[in-house]
Amino acid sequence: MKRTGLANLPLHNGKAPAWLFKRMTKLGYEITKIIVDEYGAKEFLSRMSNPYFFQSLGCVLGFDWHSSGLTTTLTGALKFSINKKAEELGLFIAGGKGKTSLKTKEDILNFSDEFNMRDSKINSLINASITTAKVDNSLIQDNYSLYHHVVIVDEKGNWTIVQQGLNKNNNYARRYHWLSFETKSFIDEPHSKENGIIGFKEKKLILNLTSKKSEETRKTSLDLAKDYKSTIRLIESNRQESLLRFIDPNFKELNMPRNHFIKDMNFRNLKGLKDVMKKAYELQPSNYEELIKIRGFGPKTLRSLALISKIIYGTEIDWHDPTEYSFAHGGKDGIPYPVNKRLMDKNIEFLKSIIEETNIENNQKLKMVRRLKDYA
Repeated sequence: MKRTGLANLPLHNGKAPAWLFKRMTKLGYEITKIIVDEYGAKEFLSRMSNPYFFQSLGCVLGFDWHSSGLTTTLTGALKFSINKKAEELGLFIAGGKGKTSLKTKEDILNFSDEFNMRDSKINSLINASITTAKVDNSLIQDNYSLYHHVVIVDEKGNWTIVQQGLNKNNNYARRYHWLSFETKSFIDEPHSKENGIIGFKEKKLILNLTSKKSEETRKTSLDLAKDYKSTIRLIESNRQESLLRFIDPNFKELNMPRNHFIKDMNFRNLKGLKDVMKKAYELQPSNYEELIKIRGFGPKTLRSLALISKIIYGTEIDWHDPTEYSFAHGGKDGIPYPVNKRLMDKNIEFLKSIIEETNIENNQKLKMVRRLKDYA
């Protein structure tokens, strides 16, 4: 397992209105279904462990582009829709926000029965849930207290964990991402060097007991825990601060600003949409012509479908600007524009119609959506 990255997000009050959450569950399911059908459940887990993809997906689903609430609302919407079709997708989600996070073990036990998991796999999942929460709340002492914890699991027992902590001092939330494959240890640098902190960089000292530089500290801590007298002497001599000076330098950062407004927010609105239509038409005339002749499939629809295509078929580099995906359907708080309900509903039905096609290999609509990524 490894910690694949972190995201820092400004704290926002409020919650997703019912009309938006309902649409997020539907569109989130259709996108998840296509990703699983095209790449497999394991790939979906890998993507959800990527903080950039996670943020971009939340934006496509119409949530506020840099709010702390994106984490809890996105995972809540996906849990609501995915768990209803868990057996079909080969996925389930356990846990949630606040008191719901305390039911993570219960959720794991319920769905593991449905997936016929071995006891060893179930125990491994429960251990991963408990340990990752302990690591991010205690071994990484950065003034963020966890209040959200979910485990996304496939039928083979692979998992992604997404949890979030709150810092009342700076009004930020920090999201932690974990992935079950590739790394062997929870406590010995489980984070990935390829991904890192997204967000506000704090200047204060952070205690990171998962760093390799802290290996000796971990051993010393174990010895101290076993030797009461030595521990008391250390505290009395005020030398305990020496244990805190182990900072991991291997983070990359993308700062998510406090400022809610998106600079140059009109840049992508209409510019180049005629070129998009022309290029896509030239790419596959008969199929694309069929699409654009459908009443209502104008520039806004084509733009949003292109961004959905980029979420499904893009690579890691395609997700490094989450703000771009706010232009798919708009944002809850009206930035870059209010959520376009009609457009969101239309895309839900369009993706649903793709999934309902029996012959996915010859699905002309799906082939068109794949190609739209190149013109997003």
